[in-house]
Amino acid sequence: MDFAGKNVLVVGASSGIGAAIADQLLVAGAQVYSLSRSEPSRPGIVWEHWDAASSTAVPVGHLPEELHGLVYCPGTILLKPFNRFSDADFENDLQVNLLGAIRVIREVLPRLKKSAGASIVLYSTVASRVGMPYHASIAAAKGAVEGLTKSLAAEFAANQIRVNCLAPSLTNTSLAAGLLATPEKVEAGNKRHPLGRVGQPEDLASLSTFLLSNQAGWITGQVIAVDGGMSGVKLV
Repeated sequence: MDFAGKNVLVVGASSGIGAAIADQLLVAGAQVYSLSRSEPSRPGIVWEHWDAASSTAVPVGHLPEELHGLVYCPGTILLKPFNRFSDADFENDLQVNLLGAIRVIREVLPRLKKSAGASIVLYSTVASRVGMPYHASIAAAKGAVEGLTKSLAAEFAANQIRVNCLAPSLTNTSLAAGLLATPEKVEAGNKRHPLGRVGQPEDLASLSTFLLSNQAGWITGQVIAVDGGMSGVKLV
């Protein structure tokens, strides 16, 4: 895939899936811009500090007038019984996963409209389509992201802006460190997936990069499971 001359904003490019996406885009020739709490370690990324959990204004002064792509990667993992979730827990998950995405998209939409065939990639979770105990807050927030994906895909189609969403299962990032903290937990996580392993950031980055590219120019409004078969396969 050739991203020469393309400008892409990766929100959350400092770690995990966002960092893997930024790496692949840079290799493909894109100019990568980032919003994140910490500065990405890889050279070549134009960075501005922003925390998706805060209510501060989304900074856009470091961005070019034309954007060809946007990926919103921030996420949360807070798992506990439903009766132990507070209103603040639900509000924080909605802020980081949904409202942060809405605010970024709203701020950069004029820049996306100036590009012919821009692409937005959002992130959901397997827990929004497969009922899992203790996932009430994140499943609710990410389910809203899936609804946002469908609605914006319809609304932005007239501007030739595509909107898609990936729904991963457990992926080996710092966000999931507590769930993969021991060899026993890693083995248990591997066994839960039909393909026999948890996800790696590159598994999500490869498809995200494809969806940002012109090769995915006829794909929009999709929520794509990237989950090692968890949501679609049952081994007997």
